[in-house]
Amino acid sequence: MSFKHLFSRALSANPDRLHFAAHSHHLWPDASYDAQVEAWEDAAQLADLKWGRIMGPVWEETQGHIARELKLPDPSTIAFSPNTHDFLVRIFSAISKRPVRVLATDGEFHSFRRQMARWVEAGEAVLVNAPADELVATAEAGGVDLIFASQVLFNSGAIIGDLERLAALAKPDGPWVVVDGYHGFMAIETDLSAVANRIFYVSGGYKYAMAGEGICFLHAPPGFAPRPVVTGWYAAFEDLALPPGAVGYAQDGGRFLGSTFDASGLYRFNAVRRTLDAEELTTGKISAHVEALQLRFVGAAAMSGFELLNPLDSGPHARFLAYRGQGAPSLHAKLEANNVITDVRGDVLRIGFGIYQDAQDVDRLVDILRSI
Repeated sequence: MSFKHLFSRALSANPDRLHFAAHSHHLWPDASYDAQVEAWEDAAQLADLKWGRIMGPVWEETQGHIARELKLPDPSTIAFSPNTHDFLVRIFSAISKRPVRVLATDGEFHSFRRQMARWVEAGEAVLVNAPADELVATAEAGGVDLIFASQVLFNSGAIIGDLERLAALAKPDGPWVVVDGYHGFMAIETDLSAVANRIFYVSGGYKYAMAGEGICFLHAPPGFAPRPVVTGWYAAFEDLALPPGAVGYAQDGGRFLGSTFDASGLYRFNAVRRTLDAEELTTGKISAHVEALQLRFVGAAAMSGFELLNPLDSGPHARFLAYRGQGAPSLHAKLEANNVITDVRGDVLRIGFGIYQDAQDVDRLVDILRSI
């Protein structure tokens, strides 16, 4: 089965390319182009009044799509920002004690690692890293204020599956649990209904949501971090019970908002979700399509000198295959020279799969690998 018709603009822009980096910069569906134009036209027609539309029906539609995808009981717990780093900074700012004792996996993304290293350097944080399979047990031993873990680790594809045990540790007065869902959202079926009142969840549209940059979101559990120190004027809340001059906050996810932003990502995300709904393409169906391609590749490709870090098994699987080997940078460069886009992280070559690929694309990739 092929869904290439949904990506005709992106595919025709470079027709000879094999783009096996859906886990990185996912190609954009045609619907996102029309949505970008819609955002421009709204700005032209409405000018200053566009914010009533953006912060009203456009905003609420995006919240609704995300809440349904994650089985969140209340869409109003969702806030938006251009990137997830903004949310990390605001959550951290809301913890009053210093240094903040942080527990994380040893496979978190560069943005988290860099910021945390700087906070440690400045005396703002104390960091403990644990292997992914030891994270929950380490967290249960106590002694931390913030637990941060990716749902799917960006480098290896390992999945942190026991969110309920982590969530059981979370309390409004600490510790707080933050799940980075960037490689999980719309990649593996995720039901947060049982833990929505205890964990923070961050993700965005750059990868499997197919909506590009600038559309990241946070689900903030009620009662946790009511007054982030790092804040923007969009988080303001007019509470007449506050003393004069006091800083008010929205009572829902809006308490984590910043300031003026580019709203076109909201339009793109909504358009992509409407397209998927019209095509009856759920995350489960897309994952099944991807898994079939992954199985075809693993069955045909001879990756001599490489170890597959995330073998295909019966459980949920990342949308990419992570191959570790000393030759990863060289192979990545050779593939790029053949107009095959993958990505490399140190000695790990990641090959990502999406719904704009079909069996013929996999076969072409296998042939190219054999030739080089």
